[in-house]
Amino acid sequence: MKVLGTRRGPLRLPAFLPDGTRAVVKGLDSRDLAECGVEALMVNSLHLATRPGASTVKAVGGVHRFMGWNGIAASDSGGFQAWSMAASGAGLGSVTDRGFVYRHEKGARKRLLTPEKCIRRQLDLDADILFCLDQCTHPNDPAEAQRAGIERTLDWARRCRDEFVARAGCEPGAAAAGRPLLFAVVQGGADPDLRRRCAGELAGMGFDGFGFGGWPIGDDGLLTDMVAMTADLLPADAPKHALGIGKPENMLAAWRAGYRLFDCALPTRNARRKRLYITLDNSDNILKNNKSYDVLYMEHERHSRDRSALDPSLDPEGPSRAYLHHLFKIGDAAAERLATRHNLGFYARLIDRMRRSEADG
Repeated sequence: MKVLGTRRGPLRLPAFLPDGTRAVVKGLDSRDLAECGVEALMVNSLHLATRPGASTVKAVGGVHRFMGWNGIAASDSGGFQAWSMAASGAGLGSVTDRGFVYRHEKGARKRLLTPEKCIRRQLDLDADILFCLDQCTHPNDPAEAQRAGIERTLDWARRCRDEFVARAGCEPGAAAAGRPLLFAVVQGGADPDLRRRCAGELAGMGFDGFGFGGWPIGDDGLLTDMVAMTADLLPADAPKHALGIGKPENMLAAWRAGYRLFDCALPTRNARRKRLYITLDNSDNILKNNKSYDVLYMEHERHSRDRSALDPSLDPEGPSRAYLHHLFKIGDAAAERLATRHNLGFYARLIDRMRRSEADG
């Protein structure tokens, strides 16, 4: 089985990192996560820098000590969130060559997110995998915006790398013992030439791994050709992270294209919205048939007297559909916790099947 070496030990690949934006996977504690088979999670440096503050997390011993998490923690640069605020048209931000100017809400003071500040924040959080600041674009953005996006992405990657080397005291690609890893992000929208240039120049700089950056979903679903092409442009032995790609069938498509790391808020957000994944085929066919699963909508009244387990193939002794329907109906906090544990268990089994498939050759 392939592994990603980190200073906290090996991370088995493939791996799914649930969304722990504010140092919490909503509704769960670290023991829940471990019981669900979670080995790594993703926190967000921009949100944690706002509340409680990266310096506060550093003062209590870093994000692992802060949240009582013994697994591996990756930290998002916050670039996607800053870009989203700038692109919203609500006066919440803008992008310059220096970095992102943003505010979390109208009336709040403006903040500046630079590549250097991005790296310092992530080091203060004491994350195990850091991401360079990049400028996201939408596939429908005009060519001029796409070109400007990769120019900034490349410049910011150099600046992030320089700051990382100065602060961490070693180069990305060197022995990983005792230091975090630094990943760069490939941008370029839906333009193959821009993707090719961005991937090539980032690979030439030298990083520990690479992420697919940008908006991966089009009108017809995952931009499979662009996602696959980006993987092919990167060094074959480099870890590749499909940032934000988390729908089961999209994860499978990205996995087939060469990505081995995934993160997304989808399974935990869907759980809170009463949407639970269930298996239709309990064999490894799900690796070939993208739709070997279905979604239960727990608010539907037909579940009110259903004695079945949520997914008998996953946890036959777990709570009944009738019970979870009841908990959601009365607004009890246990509903979201049980639903979130269930969905993460579904994802853990999907990842396990990918791992077993690779082990079997």
